[in-house]
Amino acid sequence: METTPQKKQDFPAKPIYQDMDYPIQKRVTDLIQRMTLEEKVAQMMNDAPAIERLGIPAYNWWSECLHGVGRAGIATVFPQAIGMAATWNTELIHKVAQVISDEARAKHHEAQHNQQIEPPYFGLTFWSPNINIFRDPRWGRGQETYGEDPYLTARIGVAFIKGLQGDDPDYLKTVATPKHFAVHSGPEETRHHFDAVVSERDLQETYLPAFAACIQEAKAVSVMGAYNRTNGEPCCASSTLLQDILREKWGFQGYVVSDCGAIQDIYKHHQVTGTAEEAAALAVQNGCDLNCGRTYAALLTAVKQGLVKESALDQALTRLFTARFRLGMFDPLERVPYASIPFTINDSPEHRALALQTARESVVLLKNADNFLPLTKNLDKIAVIGPNANDEQVLLANYHGTPSKAVTPLEGIKNLVSQHTEVLYAQGCDILGKPSADYATAIQIAEEANVVIYVGGLSQQLEGEEGQQEGVTPGITSQGDRTDIDLPAGQEDLLKAIYATRTPTVLVLLNGSAVAVNWADQYLPVIIEGWYPGEEGGTALAEVIFGDYNPAGRLPVTFYKAIGDLPPFDNYSMAGRTYRYFEGEPLYGFGYGLSYTTFTYTHLDIAADTQKSEETLHITVGVKNTGMRAGDEVVQLYIRDVEASYPVPIHHLQGFQRIHLQPGEEREVKFELTAKSFTLINDQGERILEPGSFKIMTGGCQPNTQGWNGLSKEIQI
Repeated sequence: METTPQKKQDFPAKPIYQDMDYPIQKRVTDLIQRMTLEEKVAQMMNDAPAIERLGIPAYNWWSECLHGVGRAGIATVFPQAIGMAATWNTELIHKVAQVISDEARAKHHEAQHNQQIEPPYFGLTFWSPNINIFRDPRWGRGQETYGEDPYLTARIGVAFIKGLQGDDPDYLKTVATPKHFAVHSGPEETRHHFDAVVSERDLQETYLPAFAACIQEAKAVSVMGAYNRTNGEPCCASSTLLQDILREKWGFQGYVVSDCGAIQDIYKHHQVTGTAEEAAALAVQNGCDLNCGRTYAALLTAVKQGLVKESALDQALTRLFTARFRLGMFDPLERVPYASIPFTINDSPEHRALALQTARESVVLLKNADNFLPLTKNLDKIAVIGPNANDEQVLLANYHGTPSKAVTPLEGIKNLVSQHTEVLYAQGCDILGKPSADYATAIQIAEEANVVIYVGGLSQQLEGEEGQQEGVTPGITSQGDRTDIDLPAGQEDLLKAIYATRTPTVLVLLNGSAVAVNWADQYLPVIIEGWYPGEEGGTALAEVIFGDYNPAGRLPVTFYKAIGDLPPFDNYSMAGRTYRYFEGEPLYGFGYGLSYTTFTYTHLDIAADTQKSEETLHITVGVKNTGMRAGDEVVQLYIRDVEASYPVPIHHLQGFQRIHLQPGEEREVKFELTAKSFTLINDQGERILEPGSFKIMTGGCQPNTQGWNGLSKEIQI
């Protein structure tokens, strides 16, 4: 309902907020002072109504673009975020984000052109990326992240955010929202009342660095708070997180949005306050500007009760409307460069080609005994078996868009083999491992075939967000999380039955988290990790299997051998977790991945540059393709603090580059390391540089694990 101002004020004939000759800050201030308290409160919830008398259109702040524009009709669907991280290619991910923001702009303006009231998911403020640290493979939402390492997460996250927000000096292309701030990674079942207790060391060393990079370097305009508490404070009302760290320490100038329903959690589940009014007031006072949900409706009463000042609401609204003005929502479209992106760019052949390239680069070859792959395309019979072999939905993961066409692994294989090759198919079992009606057929075709390609793993039935699954499967899942990390027993039983036929079997995994495939690693010749690979996933996997593409993806997470290798899921200490602190032997290590060619590291040179304001080390690495095929190598650089007087990671990633080399080609790869790369966190959570010995290690995977082919040097700092 349209309302009128509570009191009259003298304004210019042309409102300042409509005059583009004024700076945005003046325009925003002018607009906010014209609003009533009721109007202000309504604008602080995600589904903000129109204020017709001021010319403010309705706007829904909630849009998704985790790996493509989500929930907004036909869109290009890229590999799930964990698959994008497996590319270890920041330039590629930047291009992906540029394409996503192109489609987002096109969809937004097409909706406006069709005179639709702003529908959910067609806005320009996106609640992506998820840069939480994937500390435990049981977490169902870990698939949305860029893996377990703060450095890799930061580099991929920065590239993605810059691609979303654009580089125009005056206007934002879209708004990126790194989430969930902070210390959030399950369990899903308890996320609405859980308290993540962390040390200052783990907070500064693991949980915060990627957020700091995305704010300070990528200039993310928004941040989403988490559901849980961190060290006793609800994250969406935490003075420590939102004020001390985010705004004061990092200089964040944008707006904070709550996760959906998180403000309600403050009084209903965390029970930090007793009423909705107190919860809303606490959140606003501590810097949460926008409520996904309806609890901020209580702000109207909270102001009248003196729980929060109206000026605090004005501050939140200033941040919110600054973002809308920077998106060009109050300027003529011809002034906004991104408003001219044509709708025809959506789902274009060029975008599909980029989805295919991203899927190719995400594939990780985990095992290839005796160079079993690539297969010839001229085999007589190939049996394709498994629950994920011909399931279009499993390609898409969660928070996905709708592709105009999706290629399953079965279709990709059929499209690539010779016309003389017979491709046989049976599902064999469902994703839970329950035998399907064609179980006997699966064994029969395995016996007949020259090779079996089994496509299994996980799906959104087994891992995802709380409430996303159709139901909880005892012994396998719990409210979105897994209770074990093994391949479902029925799937492994089917693999064993296929193995008994003595037909060689290629195992293709589609999943968003690590799977302990110990039996397969011991007995099968080939294991491929394909993640949830997006609309062209089947094409990319077939190209890898038959050698049209030489795989070079690397694991962004550790594959453990057993759940017993892990600390309790709800323990947020990093001790014993991830490659940086895990002292056991992994099944496959972080940074690991094979190729159809071989690479040799020829030299490692380290030189100091004292001419810069901060002393810099220049690292030069020689890499040669010593095999018979062209291929990519992911050159990884790690540091180990040899003489630390405080607990430090075993070693930690501090640089990587993905390069392409022809057979016999050698290239020098250069890295720069500053003093910060050698710092540690003391007991007070302070980052300090402690002089001593450090080892610099570079190779195609992390040091001292399977596949290590690198070089190292010890230096003094």
